[in-house]
Order: sequence, then C-alpha cells, then structure tokens
Amino acid sequence: MNVHHAPNPVGTARPAEPTGSPAHAPAPLPRVRAEVDLAAVRDNVRALRGLARGGAGVMAVVKADAYGHGMLPCARAARRAGADWLATATPEEALAVRAAGDTGPLLCWLWTPGGPWAEALAADIDVSVGGAWALREVIGAVHAAGRPARVQLKADTGLGRGGCAPADWPALVTAARAAEAEGLLRVTGVWSHLACADEPGHPSIPPQLEAFRVALAEAERAGLRPEVRHLANSPAALTLPGTHYDLIRPGLAVYGLSPAPELGLPREHGLRPAMTLRAALAGVKRVPGGHGVGYGHHYVTPGETTLALVPAGYADGVPRHASGAGPVLVAGKWRTIAGRVAMDQFVVDLGGDPAEPGDEAVLFGPGDDGEPTAEDWARACGTIGYEIVTRIGARVPRIHLNDD
Repeated sequence: MNVHHAPNPVGTARPAEPTGSPAHAPAPLPRVRAEVDLAAVRDNVRALRGLARGGAGVMAVVKADAYGHGMLPCARAARRAGADWLATATPEEALAVRAAGDTGPLLCWLWTPGGPWAEALAADIDVSVGGAWALREVIGAVHAAGRPARVQLKADTGLGRGGCAPADWPALVTAARAAEAEGLLRVTGVWSHLACADEPGHPSIPPQLEAFRVALAEAERAGLRPEVRHLANSPAALTLPGTHYDLIRPGLAVYGLSPAPELGLPREHGLRPAMTLRAALAGVKRVPGGHGVGYGHHYVTPGETTLALVPAGYADGVPRHASGAGPVLVAGKWRTIAGRVAMDQFVVDLGGDPAEPGDEAVLFGPGDDGEPTAEDWARACGTIGYEIVTRIGARVPRIHLNDD
C-alpha cells in the first residue's frame, strides 16, 4: 500500500518527521487525521462512468479542496480513473490544478469582475460566462492572454443563482457567437444546474429540463455548436439519466457520499466513502457521579464513569451543533459527545469501559467496521453530508492512501 501524506491546504509543507526517536520506533500518529482512500475515489469515478447514459463522459468536480479530501491527489485519482473533465469553482483552484501539471479539459465557473481571466485563458482553462459583464471581461482578457478564450455559457434554468436569466439568454448567445466569429473565443459548452434533483419527483425538475432544452435550442439558432452540454449534478447523475447529455458533473458522489438520504446509501449506487476521520485520545480519567463536563455543564455524569478526551473541535471542523449528539466509535462502541464541542476538543462518556490515552476514536468513515458515517453526523447535526466533509479544517492533515 502506498501512503501519501498531504496536509490541507494544497501547497503547505508536509508534517515534519519525528526527531530524537530510535530509527525503529514508529512515527506517532497525528492527534487527528483525515485518511482519504484514493482507491475509493478511483472506484467511484469508474462507477459513475458506468452510470452515465448515451456515451456521456464524466466531469469530476474537485472544488473546495475536493470537498475536503485534498484537491490535487483527488484530481489525479479522478483522471487516472477516466474522468474526461475536471471542474473547480474558483479560478485560484483551477490555476492550482494546472500548476500541478494537469493538462486535460478543465472548467472554472465562479468568477467576479476583475478576476484572473487572462491567467486562466493562458492556462487553457474553460471559463464560465453567465452574463454580458462576464463576456466583456473575457473579451478584454483575450488580448492579454494572447490566445482565444474557451467559454462555457451558463443558463439559469431555475436555480436562481449564477447563470444568465432566460430573458437575457438570446442576447448573450448572439453576442458570444459574434465574438466567436471574430476569432476571440470558442464556445465549448452550454450548461446549467438543477435545484432539487436530490428530491425525487420534485415539481421543479420538469420545468428546469424544459428550460435547458429551450436554452440549447436558442444557442443552436444563434449558430453555436458547443462541444459539451451538461446539466446533471451528483443526484441527477445517479437518478435522472435523461439529464446526462454529453457529460455528467458529479461532485460529492466522486468522494463516495450520497447527495441525499432519499437517494439511497452510497453502496446502492456502487460508491464507497473515501474519508475516515480519526483521532488519538488525549486523556482518559475516572470521575464521580454529578461531575460536570465541558462549558456550561450541559452534561453531568449520571454516576461514576470514565471520560475520554478527543482532541478535535470546531477549529478542526467538528460542528458545534454536534454537542450532545455527535456519534463517535471509541473502545468498540458508539458513543455520543458528552456536553459541548469546544474549539479543540470534546468529551465522550465511556460508561466505565476501559480505554487508554492514545487509543483511537473514529468520528466517521465508510462504516465497514461499525464506525459512524458522514451521513450519521449529518443527521445528528441537522445538516448535509457535504458540510461534514468540506468543513474539516486546515490543521487536520489529509493522509492519502493508495495513491497508485
């Protein structure tokens, strides 16, 4: 097994090797660590390729540090498994992917006025345009970059966030075609995003599909012939084959999580969660009944018991909303966080079961060994699995396994 240590964020130094220890001594484990199985990432991409209909390719989304999993190792894993495209939100993310040596098709979609358009064009990054202002900025950057732009036009089909409003779409595609005819750019894609694909049968889905068909027809009437059309995010990739067009665009599913409980468990789609969050107990002690635990004493021991200190808190990405609710596997059993989650630590009540400092606590993982999953944490915190994995903090090292 190859093991690659890559802390977050990308570009920071690797953890220092321990000093002053005998050569044969094992390196101490970090107090908390996120293990990321890149074999699972590769298998998930392959599974998603198998789900794609009509010859559609896969655009693997690696934004937000690959949903907390480590952008560059996961980008490499996705490419090795056959991802045709990669996608990021911010231009800084896309430029980091290019700086790491990736040369394949790459889309970046979250732009603001004055962004590094010229740098992106020079790096052969497809840029998303969802309004006349963005098209003007792209055209202005073409001369600085010394090359035509690769542009993907985004239509707002009902999500109401980024993208061109339907009333403005005919003017945008006409202007883009005119710029294309002048040799300033190539419209490589037309795309949009679904609002409620994670809610099967939601009434917004058919109108959005029709709006996308209308947007594509308008683009064609304007004379545009995009290389790719894409609409399907993770939930649509899993459950709406009619949305697959030329590419599916999975994000969370690449990392083995289901976008919503209503869509089934990951294994029902051939997916495997890639991240396991582990910590080494920082202390174990016996206390009497009536002993307060944590800020505010929101937990008081019901009787004599054993408390274990887990050295991870909200500065590491453990949600404060998990106070009194978050599940943790310690000493072979599920425990619930006792009292409040603090900035750097929380406590679990072992109920008298034995443990030692340095023993392992597993906050979440695939669930193969009885540990909680990210979805279990999402339910406990009243949120979604996306937030659980993406919020893991910068001081938690990502340890990448199976980086073949």
